[in-house]
Order: sequence, then C-alpha cells, then structure tokens
Amino acid sequence: MVAKDFKVVILCGGLGSRLAEETRSIPKPMVRIGKLPIINHIIKHYENYGFNNFILATGYKSQILKNHFEKKKNIQCIFTGNNTLTGGRLLRLKKYFKKNENFMLTYGDGLSNQNLKRLLKFHLQHKKIATLTAVKPPARFGALTLNLNKVSKFEEKPQLTNSWINGGFFVLNQKIFDFISGDKIMLEREPILSLVKIKQLMAFKHNGFWQCMDTLRDKQLLEKMILNKKAPWVKK
Repeated sequence: MVAKDFKVVILCGGLGSRLAEETRSIPKPMVRIGKLPIINHIIKHYENYGFNNFILATGYKSQILKNHFEKKKNIQCIFTGNNTLTGGRLLRLKKYFKKNENFMLTYGDGLSNQNLKRLLKFHLQHKKIATLTAVKPPARFGALTLNLNKVSKFEEKPQLTNSWINGGFFVLNQKIFDFISGDKIMLEREPILSLVKIKQLMAFKHNGFWQCMDTLRDKQLLEKMILNKKAPWVKK
C-alpha cells in the first residue's frame, strides 16, 4: 500500500449558494481560508500523507480552478457539468479508473485532521466497496447509524444533533460506478443506500477535528483558527 499510487478525487462543482457572499465570482473551493483557497488546504492535507495524484471534478466557474492549478502536473481539473449532482460528477470520471481500483474521494469544502493512511488501511482490511469517514458534527448533516463499524442506516441531513454523520473523506472501489446511473444521482442517496442494503459500506470513526465550510460563519470560524495558529488540519 503506497499512498502515491492512489488517486484522490475532490468534488468541486457545486454552486456554493449558501456562501453566496463569497461565491458570486469564484467557485466555492476557491474561497480563501487565510492566504490560501480551501482547496489548497485540502490538497495539502492529502499530500502530508503521501497522496499526490489529484482529480478535481469541476463545474460552476470551472475555468477559475483550472487556471489556478495550470502549473501543477499532479492536479487534473475535469469539467463534469454545471448542474451535475455528486454521484453524476463521479460517474463522469469512470474512465480514469481501472477495474477494481481503489481511490480516495472527498468534498471541496471540508477540512479534517484525520490520519488518511489509517483510513486507507481500514478500507483495504475490510474489502468493501466503500468506506466513509464518520464524524460527530457541529450538527446538521447526514446521520449514520452504526453497528460496530458497519453502516446499518443512513439519513441525509436529519434533525439530529447527537449522531455520527457523513464527513466525506471516502475510500471507494471502482465497483461504485455500478451504483450510479447518471448526472442526476446524488452519491449520498441511491448509491450509498444501496451499499448499506448489501453491507458494502464501512465507517471509519474520526473523533478529531472536522469542519465543513457551508456558510459564512463556518468560513469565519476556520479563518479564526488560522489567525490564532490553532488550525488542527495544518501540519506543524
């Protein structure tokens, strides 16, 4: 298991409408946390664990991301449609993966300090189609019911505050593409629910730092951490 051999897909195509103050002119992953866009923070976290082969699934204002990374040979920006949903964006990348290849996937707006090598090792040990990272929220996301480390139930954005939730930072097998039928499929709905039914979804529990940048308040929180030099995702 060598990290550099694994591709990392980052979903970067959404409108970021709940962060409209920042995303009228740029895609959400380009919103800055301190001196760098959040996408750079995410990529740096993977690089710290030896992952250096990135595919950005772009959409809204895709050219800005492409221009930003034009000199980075290890980062491909692939346009996956302006209105494509998360599963559909992934499906459009199918040709980049060999049969039964394992790869990483995460969202372009979430930061964590988790050990990505441990996540990958966990996935490979369990030999399932998918592993997601389960985190305890700052509330308001897709809740998981866990039986040991197996996902027995998945609810997207319920009104619960004490559940484990989907924090992104997936490891997937190429077989995931068998569960996605087109552009209008959300990865977090039909594909994930299908995997739960056939016991092919595992959860890697992360009790450390995790925070998405969904709103202006989230952005300000992350920026405060950078300013105070207390950003858990930044390697000291």
